[in-house]
Amino acid sequence: MEKKKVLFISQEITPYLPESEIANIGRALPQGIQERGKEIRTFMPRFGSINERRNQLHEVIRLSGMNLIIDDTDHPLIIKVASIQAARMQVYFIDNEDYFQRKFVLQDKNGAFFKDNDERAIFFARGVLETVQKLRWSPDIIHCHGWFTALVPLYIKKSFKDNPLFSDAKMVYSVYQDGFDKELDKNFKNKLLYDGITKKDVDILNLPSFDNLTKLAIDHSDGIIVGSPQINKEVEEYIQTKSLKVLPYKNEEEYIDACAAFYDEILT
Repeated sequence: MEKKKVLFISQEITPYLPESEIANIGRALPQGIQERGKEIRTFMPRFGSINERRNQLHEVIRLSGMNLIIDDTDHPLIIKVASIQAARMQVYFIDNEDYFQRKFVLQDKNGAFFKDNDERAIFFARGVLETVQKLRWSPDIIHCHGWFTALVPLYIKKSFKDNPLFSDAKMVYSVYQDGFDKELDKNFKNKLLYDGITKKDVDILNLPSFDNLTKLAIDHSDGIIVGSPQINKEVEEYIQTKSLKVLPYKNEEEYIDACAAFYDEILT
């Protein structure tokens, strides 16, 4: 029997970024799922604070070189890779000089939210899916972690729904207490009008807030995992209005086995 394939798309993974709830899960969960007999691929953004030399990142020339158009501007897609030897696991990094060469993650040195975080999230989501296409790797489950990955479910269910590599994939989104209180760019929803995505699909982003971006991800997912002991109240209530499979919060000892069982449930 062929191994089931799980694509992990994470906002943060330790040791490349400092430890956090998402970064620790981004590191431990793929390894745990691989050890339980599934094939994995793992992606994250190549934020500028990541030390390439220390972490031995190198460019994958055969995967790089494509341009992604966002808001009528071309942005070259660069793919890098590194290995976590202890986990026997590779991590692919989505890179671009315009979006990911600054020395901070989502905020500048003064703590101000980057004005182009909406475009950075668009580039990351589309960059991952274009790269997986180039790898010709067809996931059974796509599991996203962190609000920076929240556009992936929309693209999978709309732009890539007829793509044979993705058409049967089940979408799982983990909801964390990783909110932000600033609104994203007011033109965000118009930048999302890509293949198969209509204005109606992104109406919820008339107010481009964390809550609404998370709701957009939930609307296009097959299963939801509660990743934090406490999550945003409005988001929690929204999940309860949906007829979705939901995995409640699990502690560190239970998490990997619970996720493995949840994937199997989603696939049945």
